[in-house]
Amino acid sequence: MADLSDDELLAELGVAIEQPKARTYTPREERIIAGFEDIVRFHEEHGRPPQHGEDRDIFERLYAVRLDRLRELDECRDLLTPLDTLGLLNTAQTVAPVSVEDIDDDALLAELGISVEPDDDDIRVLRHVPSADERRAAEEIANREKCQDFSRFKPLFEQVERDLETGVRTTRPFVKDAGFLKSDITKGQFFILGGQIAYVADFGESFRAPNGETDARLRVVYSNATESNLLLRSLQRALYKDEAGRRITESEAGPLFAAAAEDGDLESGTIYVLRSKSDHPTIAAHRDLIHKIGVTGGSVEARISNAARDATYLFADVEVIATYSLYNINRAKLEALIHRVFATAQVDLTIQLGSPVKPREWFLAPLAVIDEAVARIRDGTITNYVYDPKQAALVVC
Repeated sequence: MADLSDDELLAELGVAIEQPKARTYTPREERIIAGFEDIVRFHEEHGRPPQHGEDRDIFERLYAVRLDRLRELDECRDLLTPLDTLGLLNTAQTVAPVSVEDIDDDALLAELGISVEPDDDDIRVLRHVPSADERRAAEEIANREKCQDFSRFKPLFEQVERDLETGVRTTRPFVKDAGFLKSDITKGQFFILGGQIAYVADFGESFRAPNGETDARLRVVYSNATESNLLLRSLQRALYKDEAGRRITESEAGPLFAAAAEDGDLESGTIYVLRSKSDHPTIAAHRDLIHKIGVTGGSVEARISNAARDATYLFADVEVIATYSLYNINRAKLEALIHRVFATAQVDLTIQLGSPVKPREWFLAPLAVIDEAVARIRDGTITNYVYDPKQAALVVC
Protein backbone atom coordinates (compact mmCIF):
# COMPACT_ATOMS: atom_id res chain seq x y z
CA MET A 1 0.00 0.00 0.00
CA ALA A 2 2.93 2.34 0.66
CA ASP A 3 3.75 2.35 -3.06
CA LEU A 4 0.30 3.54 -4.08
CA SER A 5 -0.23 7.12 -5.18
CA ASP A 6 -2.80 9.35 -3.51
CA ASP A 7 -5.24 8.81 -6.39
CA GLU A 8 -4.80 5.03 -6.16
CA LEU A 9 -5.36 5.07 -2.38
CA LEU A 10 -8.56 7.05 -2.84
CA ALA A 11 -9.66 4.62 -5.53
CA GLU A 12 -9.07 1.71 -3.15
CA LEU A 13 -11.37 3.44 -0.64
CA GLY A 14 -14.04 3.88 -3.27
CA VAL A 15 -13.64 7.65 -3.41
CA ALA A 16 -14.34 8.88 -6.94
CA ILE A 17 -12.10 11.66 -8.17
CA GLU A 18 -13.86 14.19 -10.30
CA GLN A 19 -11.79 15.64 -13.10
CA PRO A 20 -11.91 19.44 -13.19
CA LYS A 21 -13.94 20.75 -16.08
CA ALA A 22 -12.16 22.90 -18.61
CA ARG A 23 -13.14 26.53 -18.07
CA THR A 24 -14.71 28.50 -20.89
CA TYR A 25 -14.16 32.23 -21.21
CA THR A 26 -16.34 35.05 -22.45
CA PRO A 27 -15.08 37.02 -25.46
CA ARG A 28 -14.09 39.88 -23.13
CA GLU A 29 -12.16 37.54 -20.85
CA GLU A 30 -10.35 36.07 -23.84
CA ARG A 31 -9.31 39.57 -24.91
CA ILE A 32 -8.02 40.37 -21.43
CA ILE A 33 -6.01 37.12 -21.38
CA ALA A 34 -4.62 37.83 -24.85
CA GLY A 35 -3.52 41.30 -23.73
CA PHE A 36 -1.82 39.82 -20.68
CA GLU A 37 -0.05 37.22 -22.83
CA ASP A 38 1.59 40.08 -24.75
CA ILE A 39 3.03 41.38 -21.48
CA VAL A 40 4.22 37.89 -20.50
CA ARG A 41 5.94 37.53 -23.86
CA PHE A 42 7.67 40.90 -23.34
CA HIS A 43 8.95 39.68 -19.96
CA GLU A 44 10.21 36.43 -21.50
CA GLU A 45 12.08 38.34 -24.20
CA HIS A 46 13.58 41.07 -21.97
CA GLY A 47 13.77 39.41 -18.55
CA ARG A 48 11.71 42.15 -16.85
CA PRO A 49 8.21 43.64 -16.92
CA PRO A 50 7.48 46.60 -19.20
CA GLN A 51 8.27 49.97 -17.62
CA HIS A 52 7.28 53.60 -18.00
CA GLY A 53 9.72 56.30 -19.00
CA GLU A 54 10.38 58.65 -21.87
CA ASP A 55 13.54 56.71 -22.74
CA ARG A 56 11.52 53.53 -23.23
CA ASP A 57 10.24 52.19 -26.52
CA ILE A 58 6.72 53.44 -27.25
CA PHE A 59 5.37 49.89 -27.27
CA GLU A 60 6.96 49.04 -23.93
CA ARG A 61 5.33 52.14 -22.44
CA LEU A 62 1.96 51.03 -23.76
CA TYR A 63 2.47 47.55 -22.30
CA ALA A 64 3.28 49.24 -18.99
CA VAL A 65 0.03 51.23 -19.13
CA ARG A 66 -1.90 48.05 -19.86
CA LEU A 67 -0.26 46.22 -16.95
CA ASP A 68 -1.16 49.10 -14.57
CA ARG A 69 -4.81 48.84 -15.58
CA LEU A 70 -4.86 45.06 -15.22
CA ARG A 71 -3.44 45.41 -11.69
CA GLU A 72 -6.08 47.96 -10.75
CA LEU A 73 -9.13 45.99 -11.88
CA ASP A 74 -10.19 43.28 -9.44
CA GLU A 75 -11.95 41.26 -12.13
CA CYS A 76 -8.74 41.21 -14.18
CA ARG A 77 -6.62 40.18 -11.21
CA ASP A 78 -9.04 37.35 -10.37
CA LEU A 79 -9.03 36.17 -13.98
CA LEU A 80 -5.28 36.40 -14.58
CA THR A 81 -3.80 35.35 -11.23
CA PRO A 82 -3.85 31.59 -12.11
CA LEU A 83 -1.93 32.45 -15.28
CA ASP A 84 0.50 34.85 -13.62
CA THR A 85 3.43 32.50 -12.99
CA LEU A 86 5.85 35.45 -13.16
CA GLY A 87 4.10 37.48 -10.46
CA LEU A 88 3.55 40.43 -12.80
CA LEU A 89 0.28 41.45 -11.18
CA ASN A 90 1.94 41.83 -7.78
CA THR A 91 5.09 43.66 -8.89
CA ALA A 92 5.08 47.34 -8.01
CA GLN A 93 6.40 49.78 -10.57
CA THR A 94 9.56 51.52 -9.47
CA VAL A 95 9.34 54.22 -12.14
CA ALA A 96 6.63 56.86 -11.98
CA PRO A 97 4.11 56.35 -14.75
CA VAL A 98 3.71 58.93 -17.47
CA SER A 99 0.43 60.18 -18.74
CA VAL A 100 -1.26 58.27 -21.48
CA GLU A 101 -1.53 61.60 -23.28
CA ASP A 102 2.24 61.69 -23.57
CA ILE A 103 2.22 58.36 -25.38
CA ASP A 104 -0.21 59.63 -27.99
CA ASP A 105 -2.83 58.40 -30.18
CA ASP A 106 -5.21 55.66 -31.14
CA ALA A 107 -3.04 54.54 -34.03
CA LEU A 108 -0.32 53.46 -31.62
CA LEU A 109 -2.88 51.77 -29.40
CA ALA A 110 -4.16 49.89 -32.44
CA GLU A 111 -0.65 48.54 -33.00
CA LEU A 112 -1.06 46.74 -29.68
CA GLY A 113 -4.59 45.60 -30.41
CA ILE A 114 -6.23 48.05 -27.97
CA SER A 115 -9.22 49.61 -29.65
CA VAL A 116 -11.12 52.52 -28.06
CA GLU A 117 -14.76 52.64 -29.11
CA PRO A 118 -16.08 56.08 -30.16
CA ASP A 119 -18.43 56.31 -27.19
CA ASP A 120 -16.04 54.85 -24.63
CA ASP A 121 -12.58 56.29 -24.10
CA ASP A 122 -11.78 54.15 -21.08
CA ILE A 123 -8.43 52.53 -21.80
CA ARG A 124 -9.16 49.96 -19.11
CA VAL A 125 -11.56 48.24 -21.53
CA LEU A 126 -9.62 46.00 -23.91
CA ARG A 127 -11.41 45.33 -27.19
CA HIS A 128 -10.56 43.51 -30.41
CA VAL A 129 -7.26 42.23 -29.05
CA PRO A 130 -6.00 39.47 -31.39
CA SER A 131 -4.54 36.43 -29.73
CA ALA A 132 -0.77 36.52 -29.31
CA ASP A 133 -0.71 33.02 -30.77
CA GLU A 134 -2.55 34.26 -33.86
CA ARG A 135 0.01 37.00 -34.42
CA ARG A 136 2.91 34.62 -33.82
CA ALA A 137 1.41 32.10 -36.24
CA ALA A 138 1.12 34.71 -38.98
CA GLU A 139 4.68 35.90 -38.37
CA GLU A 140 6.18 32.43 -38.24
CA ILE A 141 4.43 31.18 -41.39
CA ALA A 142 5.73 34.21 -43.26
CA ASN A 143 9.26 34.15 -41.83
CA ARG A 144 10.69 31.25 -43.74
CA GLU A 145 14.42 31.10 -44.30
CA LYS A 146 16.61 29.27 -46.77
CA CYS A 147 17.32 25.70 -45.63
CA GLN A 148 21.10 25.47 -45.66
CA ASP A 149 21.22 21.65 -45.46
CA PHE A 150 18.35 21.01 -47.88
CA SER A 151 20.43 18.33 -49.66
CA ARG A 152 19.69 16.09 -46.65
CA PHE A 153 15.95 16.41 -47.17
CA LYS A 154 15.66 16.59 -50.96
CA PRO A 155 15.63 12.77 -51.42
CA LEU A 156 12.80 12.53 -48.86
CA PHE A 157 10.65 14.99 -50.79
CA GLU A 158 11.38 13.21 -54.07
CA GLN A 159 10.39 9.87 -52.53
CA VAL A 160 7.15 11.30 -51.14
CA GLU A 161 6.26 12.69 -54.57
CA ARG A 162 6.87 9.26 -56.11
CA ASP A 163 4.80 7.60 -53.40
CA LEU A 164 1.92 9.98 -54.09
CA GLU A 165 2.12 9.28 -57.82
CA THR A 166 2.07 5.51 -57.33
CA GLY A 167 -0.57 5.49 -54.61
CA VAL A 168 1.73 4.26 -51.83
CA ARG A 169 0.83 7.47 -49.99
CA THR A 170 -2.34 9.52 -50.19
CA THR A 171 -3.45 12.89 -48.84
CA ARG A 172 -6.23 13.67 -46.40
CA PRO A 173 -7.90 17.09 -46.02
CA PHE A 174 -7.94 18.79 -42.64
CA VAL A 175 -11.35 19.04 -41.04
CA LYS A 176 -11.24 20.61 -37.60
CA ASP A 177 -14.35 18.85 -36.40
CA ALA A 178 -12.70 15.52 -37.26
CA GLY A 179 -10.56 15.95 -34.17
CA PHE A 180 -7.03 16.25 -35.57
CA LEU A 181 -5.05 17.24 -32.49
CA LYS A 182 -1.64 18.72 -31.80
CA SER A 183 -0.66 15.33 -30.47
CA ASP A 184 -1.28 13.90 -33.95
CA ILE A 185 1.61 15.98 -35.34
CA THR A 186 4.89 14.13 -34.84
CA LYS A 187 8.44 14.22 -36.09
CA GLY A 188 8.87 12.74 -39.57
CA GLN A 189 5.37 13.59 -40.84
CA PHE A 190 4.64 15.26 -44.16
CA PHE A 191 1.94 17.84 -44.85
CA ILE A 192 0.89 20.11 -47.71
CA LEU A 193 0.83 23.73 -46.57
CA GLY A 194 0.73 26.83 -48.73
CA GLY A 195 1.17 24.77 -51.87
CA GLN A 196 4.42 23.20 -50.61
CA ILE A 197 5.17 19.82 -49.05
CA ALA A 198 6.15 20.46 -45.43
CA TYR A 199 8.29 18.01 -43.43
CA VAL A 200 8.50 18.03 -39.63
CA ALA A 201 12.26 17.58 -39.34
CA ASP A 202 12.62 18.20 -35.62
CA PHE A 203 10.31 18.27 -32.63
CA GLY A 204 11.51 20.19 -29.58
CA GLU A 205 10.71 19.58 -25.93
CA SER A 206 7.18 20.29 -24.81
CA PHE A 207 6.51 23.34 -22.65
CA ARG A 208 3.48 25.02 -21.13
CA ALA A 209 2.26 28.15 -22.90
CA PRO A 210 0.93 31.16 -20.96
CA ASN A 211 -2.64 29.99 -21.52
CA GLY A 212 -1.84 26.69 -19.81
CA GLU A 213 -1.78 24.49 -22.95
CA THR A 214 1.22 22.41 -23.95
CA ASP A 215 3.22 23.43 -27.00
CA ALA A 216 6.55 22.70 -28.66
CA ARG A 217 8.94 24.30 -31.12
CA LEU A 218 9.23 22.53 -34.49
CA ARG A 219 11.70 22.68 -37.35
CA VAL A 220 9.64 22.48 -40.54
CA VAL A 221 11.38 22.08 -43.91
CA TYR A 222 9.53 22.82 -47.15
CA SER A 223 9.94 21.34 -50.62
CA ASN A 224 11.00 24.74 -52.01
CA ALA A 225 14.23 24.55 -49.95
CA THR A 226 13.04 26.87 -47.16
CA GLU A 227 12.41 26.20 -43.48
CA SER A 228 10.80 27.78 -40.44
CA ASN A 229 10.76 27.30 -36.68
CA LEU A 230 7.07 26.92 -35.92
CA LEU A 231 5.17 26.38 -32.74
CA LEU A 232 3.17 23.18 -32.77
CA ARG A 233 -0.05 25.14 -32.25
CA SER A 234 0.86 27.51 -35.08
CA LEU A 235 1.36 24.66 -37.54
CA GLN A 236 -1.93 23.08 -36.55
CA ARG A 237 -3.79 26.38 -36.93
CA ALA A 238 -2.17 27.09 -40.31
CA LEU A 239 -3.19 23.68 -41.63
CA TYR A 240 -6.78 24.24 -40.54
CA LYS A 241 -6.93 27.67 -42.18
CA ASP A 242 -5.36 26.56 -45.47
CA GLU A 243 -8.24 25.29 -47.61
CA ALA A 244 -5.72 23.29 -49.65
CA GLY A 245 -3.90 22.02 -46.55
CA ARG A 246 -3.49 18.26 -46.48
CA ARG A 247 -1.97 15.55 -44.32
CA ILE A 248 0.14 13.07 -46.29
CA THR A 249 -0.41 9.53 -45.06
CA GLU A 250 2.42 7.30 -43.95
CA SER A 251 3.99 4.93 -46.49
CA GLU A 252 2.83 1.78 -44.81
CA ALA A 253 1.88 -1.54 -46.36
CA GLY A 254 -0.98 -1.90 -43.92
CA PRO A 255 -3.75 -0.93 -46.38
CA LEU A 256 -2.53 -3.69 -48.70
CA PHE A 257 -3.30 -6.29 -46.06
CA ALA A 258 -6.34 -4.85 -44.32
CA ALA A 259 -8.25 -7.10 -41.96
CA ALA A 260 -11.54 -6.08 -43.54
CA ALA A 261 -12.02 -6.00 -47.30
CA GLU A 262 -12.48 -2.64 -48.97
CA ASP A 263 -13.45 -1.74 -52.51
CA GLY A 264 -10.84 -3.26 -54.82
CA ASP A 265 -9.50 -5.68 -52.22
CA LEU A 266 -9.04 -9.34 -53.09
CA GLU A 267 -9.89 -12.24 -50.86
CA SER A 268 -6.59 -13.79 -51.96
CA GLY A 269 -3.90 -13.00 -54.48
CA THR A 270 -0.63 -14.19 -55.92
CA ILE A 271 2.58 -12.42 -56.77
CA TYR A 272 4.19 -14.25 -59.66
CA VAL A 273 7.67 -14.13 -61.16
CA LEU A 274 8.12 -15.19 -64.79
CA ARG A 275 11.09 -15.83 -67.04
CA SER A 276 10.67 -15.33 -70.79
CA LYS A 277 11.56 -17.90 -73.47
CA SER A 278 11.81 -15.14 -76.08
CA ASP A 279 14.73 -15.18 -78.52
CA HIS A 280 15.03 -11.40 -78.32
CA PRO A 281 18.80 -10.62 -78.06
CA THR A 282 18.48 -8.72 -74.77
CA ILE A 283 16.39 -11.47 -73.21
CA ALA A 284 18.66 -14.24 -74.47
CA ALA A 285 21.76 -12.51 -73.10
CA HIS A 286 20.32 -12.03 -69.60
CA ARG A 287 17.65 -14.69 -69.37
CA ASP A 288 18.46 -15.71 -65.77
CA LEU A 289 18.18 -12.12 -64.49
CA ILE A 290 15.27 -10.64 -66.45
CA HIS A 291 11.95 -11.30 -64.72
CA LYS A 292 8.39 -10.21 -65.05
CA ILE A 293 6.83 -9.41 -61.66
CA GLY A 294 3.06 -9.21 -61.48
CA VAL A 295 0.02 -9.75 -59.29
CA THR A 296 -3.13 -11.69 -60.10
CA GLY A 297 -6.29 -12.53 -58.25
CA GLY A 298 -6.82 -15.73 -60.20
CA SER A 299 -4.78 -18.63 -61.51
CA VAL A 300 -1.28 -17.84 -62.73
CA GLU A 301 -1.58 -20.61 -65.31
CA ALA A 302 -4.74 -19.05 -66.72
CA ARG A 303 -3.08 -15.66 -66.74
CA ILE A 304 -0.15 -16.81 -68.92
CA SER A 305 -2.06 -19.26 -71.13
CA ASN A 306 -1.91 -16.95 -74.17
CA ALA A 307 1.53 -15.49 -73.47
CA ALA A 308 2.83 -16.17 -76.99
CA ARG A 309 0.13 -13.88 -78.41
CA ASP A 310 0.35 -11.12 -75.80
CA ALA A 311 2.72 -8.14 -76.01
CA THR A 312 2.82 -8.03 -72.19
CA TYR A 313 4.69 -11.35 -72.32
CA LEU A 314 6.95 -10.30 -75.23
CA PHE A 315 4.96 -12.47 -77.65
CA ALA A 316 6.68 -15.56 -76.27
CA ASP A 317 6.01 -18.40 -73.88
CA VAL A 318 7.09 -17.91 -70.28
CA GLU A 319 8.28 -20.04 -67.39
CA VAL A 320 6.87 -19.60 -63.89
CA ILE A 321 9.88 -19.15 -61.60
CA ALA A 322 8.16 -18.35 -58.29
CA THR A 323 4.74 -17.59 -56.80
CA TYR A 324 3.82 -16.07 -53.43
CA SER A 325 0.33 -16.32 -51.92
CA LEU A 326 -1.03 -13.27 -50.13
CA TYR A 327 -4.35 -12.34 -48.56
CA ASN A 328 -6.54 -9.23 -48.44
CA ILE A 329 -4.47 -7.35 -51.00
CA ASN A 330 -5.39 -4.34 -53.05
CA ARG A 331 -3.92 -5.47 -56.34
CA ALA A 332 -3.47 -2.04 -57.94
CA LYS A 333 -1.66 -0.66 -54.88
CA LEU A 334 0.54 -3.71 -54.58
CA GLU A 335 1.60 -3.68 -58.23
CA ALA A 336 2.34 0.05 -58.00
CA LEU A 337 4.44 -0.58 -54.91
CA ILE A 338 6.47 -3.37 -56.54
CA HIS A 339 7.07 -1.33 -59.68
CA ARG A 340 8.23 1.61 -57.59
CA VAL A 341 10.75 -0.53 -55.73
CA PHE A 342 12.22 -1.98 -58.95
CA ALA A 343 11.75 1.11 -61.16
CA THR A 344 15.50 1.64 -61.53
CA ALA A 345 15.89 -1.88 -62.97
CA GLN A 346 13.14 -1.72 -65.57
CA VAL A 347 14.30 -3.33 -68.81
CA ASP A 348 14.18 -1.03 -71.83
CA LEU A 349 12.72 -3.34 -74.47
CA THR A 350 10.98 -2.69 -77.76
CA ILE A 351 9.20 -5.61 -79.40
CA GLN A 352 8.58 -5.14 -83.11
CA LEU A 353 5.53 -7.03 -84.35
CA GLY A 354 3.52 -4.72 -86.55
CA SER A 355 3.56 -1.63 -84.32
CA PRO A 356 6.45 -1.37 -81.81
CA VAL A 357 5.54 -2.36 -78.22
CA LYS A 358 7.44 -1.44 -75.01
CA PRO A 359 6.47 -3.82 -72.16
CA ARG A 360 6.92 -2.20 -68.75
CA GLU A 361 6.77 -5.01 -66.18
CA TRP A 362 10.11 -6.69 -66.88
CA PHE A 363 12.99 -6.02 -64.52
CA LEU A 364 16.69 -6.88 -64.43
CA ALA A 365 16.83 -8.23 -60.88
CA PRO A 366 17.98 -11.55 -59.39
CA LEU A 367 15.39 -13.88 -57.91
CA ALA A 368 16.99 -13.66 -54.44
CA VAL A 369 16.28 -9.91 -54.31
CA ILE A 370 12.70 -10.47 -55.43
CA ASP A 371 12.34 -13.01 -52.60
CA GLU A 372 13.59 -10.39 -50.14
CA ALA A 373 11.20 -7.78 -51.54
CA VAL A 374 8.22 -10.09 -51.06
CA ALA A 375 9.33 -10.81 -47.49
CA ARG A 376 9.47 -7.08 -46.83
CA ILE A 377 6.05 -6.61 -48.38
CA ARG A 378 4.69 -9.14 -45.92
CA ASP A 379 6.28 -7.50 -42.85
CA GLY A 380 5.46 -3.97 -44.01
CA THR A 381 9.04 -2.68 -44.33
CA ILE A 382 9.22 -2.61 -48.14
CA THR A 383 8.24 1.07 -48.33
CA ASN A 384 11.62 1.97 -46.82
CA TYR A 385 13.56 0.31 -49.67
CA VAL A 386 14.34 0.61 -53.36
CA TYR A 387 16.40 -1.61 -55.64
CA ASP A 388 19.91 -0.44 -56.51
CA PRO A 389 21.08 -2.06 -59.79
CA LYS A 390 24.73 -1.22 -59.08
CA GLN A 391 24.69 -3.20 -55.84
CA ALA A 392 22.07 -5.69 -57.07
CA ALA A 393 20.42 -5.28 -53.68
CA LEU A 394 17.60 -3.51 -51.86
CA VAL A 395 18.83 -0.33 -50.17
CA VAL A 396 17.20 2.06 -47.73
CA CYS A 397 15.63 4.98 -49.59
